[in-house]
Amino acid sequence: MYRNLLLVGGMALCLAGCPRPQTYRRPEAPVPTVWPEGAINQAGAPPDAPTAHQVEWQSFFTDARLQSVIEMALANNRDLRMATLNVERVENFYRIQRVERYPSVSAAANGQFYRVPRQVSSTDEAQTISQYDISLGVTSWELDLFGRIRSLTTAALEQYLATQQAQSATQITVVGAVANTYLTLAADRDNLRLAQSTLDAQQSTYDLIRQTRDFGVASDLDLRQAESQVEAARVDIARFAGQLALDENALNLLVGAPVPANLLPGELSSAGTLKDISAGLPSDVLLRRPDILLAEHQLKAAYGNIGAARALFFPRISLTGAGGITSSHLSDLFEPGAGAWRFVPQVVLPIFDSGTRQANYRVAEVDRDLAVAEYERAIQSAFREVSDALALRSRLVEQQTAQEALVNSLQETYRLSEARYNAGIDSYLSVLVAQRSLYLAQQGLLGVRLARLNNLVNLYKVLGGGA
Repeated sequence: MYRNLLLVGGMALCLAGCPRPQTYRRPEAPVPTVWPEGAINQAGAPPDAPTAHQVEWQSFFTDARLQSVIEMALANNRDLRMATLNVERVENFYRIQRVERYPSVSAAANGQFYRVPRQVSSTDEAQTISQYDISLGVTSWELDLFGRIRSLTTAALEQYLATQQAQSATQITVVGAVANTYLTLAADRDNLRLAQSTLDAQQSTYDLIRQTRDFGVASDLDLRQAESQVEAARVDIARFAGQLALDENALNLLVGAPVPANLLPGELSSAGTLKDISAGLPSDVLLRRPDILLAEHQLKAAYGNIGAARALFFPRISLTGAGGITSSHLSDLFEPGAGAWRFVPQVVLPIFDSGTRQANYRVAEVDRDLAVAEYERAIQSAFREVSDALALRSRLVEQQTAQEALVNSLQETYRLSEARYNAGIDSYLSVLVAQRSLYLAQQGLLGVRLARLNNLVNLYKVLGGGA
């Protein structure tokens, strides 16, 4: 009777000090419900363009060679491979945690042999005692009456789902990095071709001026000015040739294997054919990005840990039992009457632990608050990334249009300067300035085109596409 009263009193104390249960609620997104004013209208995408979630990467990147390179990267990239292995690892941890909800049954067979000295023997003679056992039983199976194991299983599941989202985020990053590196390689190849064509033109001009100088028409100054242009073009050729090697090394590292020569890009105009996409609504984008889903799963896991910490305030009941046969002689092991069993229930009732359970519970609550902050920060970072990409996209479209107009104007300026020089009206310096300005503007146009394509790839990535 006193034992029962003690048990009831202890449970009453536990319930009095037990925290209340908590259920998961998704935090409100700490960002506006629309993108910054004018960003979508200025971004240049058609009104009926699909969102990034509706476009697979195979459809977004239309160049066949780029598609093949991305497929190679998805098969060989080591970062993505590690993310995949981490998913498999956490999946098995989840399976280990999940099976703790069920009893573990094991079979055992053993023999014991020991000698009893004469001094302690009941027969006043030394004895050798043998014992043989075969049993089937359950060891320390916890009855999860208060949800401790269930909460830990939920936390393990959410961690597993978080690693899946981490894998998706890694895949998006790999796809975007491969595409940007591929486009950079294509742009540098165009720059090398531009430098080579400029060198050819400058060399022809230099040869012509040298001939006219020999006949007394052109001056030494004109010859040296033409020579400086030739050497400047050679410097650019050497610079872009070295940059091409670096680009190819970066692409090989991302792909995880050497990229065949037939898959390397040709011109930027053909490699950079991308599908138009719409920004969509922040609520659609921000709640589908893998990094935000990862943070939300980690937040749910934190709630599971709170449930497990709360369950420690209640009694833990575990059962141990076994049944089998035992005998002192191996030959009698399967004889009638050799059956044996044991049943050991155990109840652990927490009464006083100097505040350990309360501290553990508070730690779980703080971890939950940290997960909430991490979730909100992920949403804010995603909102800024998309807003920046949208704003930059509209400006790059305007910049490319202006740069194209500048190149057309300088081409006409160069043509007129060359005609005036050939007519003897101006010196070769005007041709030199016009030619150099045109060359720099053409390089600038390639840079703007690359920046615009990189921005489109980045926009597709930050909108959650590519998985």
